[in-house]
Amino acid sequence: MIEDIDKWRKAGEITAKAIEYGRNLIKSGANIREVCDLIDQKIIELGAKPAWPTQVGLNHVAAHYTPDADDTSVFNDELVCLDVGAHVDGFVGDTACTVDLSGKYSDLVNAAKEALEAAKKIVQIGTPLSELGKTIQEVITSHGFSPIKNLSGHGISRWVIHDSPSVPNFNTKEKDVLKQGQIIAIEPFATTGVGFVEEIERSNIFSLVDKRPVRSMFAREVMNFVEWEYESLPFTTRWLAKKFGAGKTNIAIKELLANGSLHSHPPLVERNKGMVAVWENTLLVDDKVEVLTNF
Repeated sequence: MIEDIDKWRKAGEITAKAIEYGRNLIKSGANIREVCDLIDQKIIELGAKPAWPTQVGLNHVAAHYTPDADDTSVFNDELVCLDVGAHVDGFVGDTACTVDLSGKYSDLVNAAKEALEAAKKIVQIGTPLSELGKTIQEVITSHGFSPIKNLSGHGISRWVIHDSPSVPNFNTKEKDVLKQGQIIAIEPFATTGVGFVEEIERSNIFSLVDKRPVRSMFAREVMNFVEWEYESLPFTTRWLAKKFGAGKTNIAIKELLANGSLHSHPPLVERNKGMVAVWENTLLVDDKVEVLTNF
């Protein structure tokens, strides 16, 4: 039996409830920042903490987008990739879904969802990771779309969201297999584009990777808070601005990035501006496979 399985299960259950709650908030005219804040707050109300700020990728944005504190934009007729995570003492549930407000991309959404379901069916101890990728790729391409090859599912360990193994979205032909006790996230991304994402420059999501000496009292105070509150998990400037104010937060983030204390997670966009859909679940690989984020 994997250690702390009850905490993994609780995190997964809360994550599933939070994304189900959140997907029903995504409607044309709804304020995007308010929706993200409500989902984060729901996670807390359910007895966990956000494992990262709720993310909403619009249209060609695949991941790592969350609104700024002063963002007043609303949902319109976009394709919305919703990524939600909750943790209990660092044990993380990770899940995602896509909401089509345009009514134009149901086939793309179904391709990602069906790819996830097909991959889940072959998960067991000893399943080659390349077989998961092959299954995902075959389902997505059968719908006439492309998997995003430089995004993948991943292992999860305590306080570490993206751990080994990498769970590919195409047939890598690698020989590594799933092992007993692994927690994995299967995360098929389907796109109308070429199947690769690129980073854009501006980011408002960060994580603490190396607590280094800093001159600024502001930066030191923010760094100590981040270490205490989030450890190595991602956070957003929107959260810090509520406590420290936007000016102080921006000064601290700039210095902590410059000295290597923080890692930036910029938004990831499809290379040819293709539309993107995603679906994701967290699973425990054991004699009996468990879907920890079942929604």
